[in-house]
Amino acid sequence: MYRFIETICIENGVAQNLSRHELRLNATRRDFFGNLTDLHLKDYISPPQTGTERIRCRVTYAQDILSVEYFPYQARPVHTLKIIEDETTDYRYKYADRSALDALFARRGTADDILIVRNGFLTDTAIANIALWDGFHWYTPAQPLLKGTRRAALLDAGILTEQDIPALKIREYQKIRLFNAMLPFGEIELPCTHIE
Repeated sequence: MYRFIETICIENGVAQNLSRHELRLNATRRDFFGNLTDLHLKDYISPPQTGTERIRCRVTYAQDILSVEYFPYQARPVHTLKIIEDETTDYRYKYADRSALDALFARRGTADDILIVRNGFLTDTAIANIALWDGFHWYTPAQPLLKGTRRAALLDAGILTEQDIPALKIREYQKIRLFNAMLPFGEIELPCTHIE
């Protein structure tokens, strides 16, 4: 049976970007299981009262919600990235099984994370969408492995522009940011010279 996840950031007791997570969850359910009644995540999520701590809420689902778990969140530092070419990994849907991404991540050597290249173009890291700064604008790959919820919000706000970014032209950019549902835009940023 297919299983999927939504990873939702809870800050100050409030689930962030819930409507975008809900849209993706219900679109995935329709794609795999047919015409189902939409689920509303607010009916399943009860954020723990822990003050200002950032909490990771993991919703596992198939046709229905299977589990909702809460974990304290601590961002893993990323100071270096290693380019890994991969033409086969499919992560258009946020599968609970991340073994293909984990296998790519295991090839990082001494780098902190990987930067996955498909057909010569940048996509994502093992855990995050990316954006590159050319000195004037932030660009995010037009064909990421996963169209993240924070990425969608940043595109809608006009902060990011989609563009195919050839791996061979990475040095034309000054810096790179990693972001996902748990990582706000700007929290992890490094110079492009830190990409192996």
